[in-house]
Amino acid sequence: MLKRAIVVGASSGIGAALTRRLAVEGYHVAAVARSEDKLARICEEADRAVGEPRVFPVVHDVTDTDSVETAYQEAVDRLDGLDLIVYCAGVMPEVGPDEFDIALDKPIIDVNVTGAMAWLNLASERFRIQQDGVIVGVGSVAGDRGRRGNPAYCASKAALHTYLEALRNRLSQHGVRVVTIKPGPVDTPMTAGRDKLPLLIDADRAASGILSAVRGGPETRYVPGTWWPIMTAVRMVPSVVFRRLNF
Repeated sequence: MLKRAIVVGASSGIGAALTRRLAVEGYHVAAVARSEDKLARICEEADRAVGEPRVFPVVHDVTDTDSVETAYQEAVDRLDGLDLIVYCAGVMPEVGPDEFDIALDKPIIDVNVTGAMAWLNLASERFRIQQDGVIVGVGSVAGDRGRRGNPAYCASKAALHTYLEALRNRLSQHGVRVVTIKPGPVDTPMTAGRDKLPLLIDADRAASGILSAVRGGPETRYVPGTWWPIMTAVRMVPSVVFRRLNF
């Protein structure tokens, strides 16, 4: 059976690693990102690894919601259907401890939340009709609590987690799986140069965790699994105590 996937945010980091792994696993993949040059390189690497063309680029900026439907339809048409969609696109600009700037906050919401909703709404409708499919959204442990370092980033991932839960509640009756991935720090261009990153893993290990979740098991998955007991404890800390901690 042909396996067909869209990876949004495929040009670097987790998305690039996942695109390569999906190709090796037998998927045909539409790799979506705004950087044409980076996408071309990822597609070439993936195809070379499997010895045949399985990955093609779809150049698209997720902040341009008016063009999402066109890009999505191009991907589905070239794949001749869809079985899996993974939304990996995300941004996390540096924010100073005393900085409150909507010019920094808005792109975070545009990419991490609005872009995800625009792409995943379209996939949700298709999967509801075909009574099958898997939706994966890559959130973050940062979405479990409102940490002081980057309020908008925490809020964006919390919003994504709740949106995915709502999709799950809507679509489970139609045979559709909706998976929420909550990685800890991952060594990607987004985290380059940042210090104090506990339990840092590489992008390939994160991609492996996502693929494991696609195959089955819990529909909310911490990557790596070490974060599950940690974040369970963190979520239980009272707010009056949490605000005194250096998070």
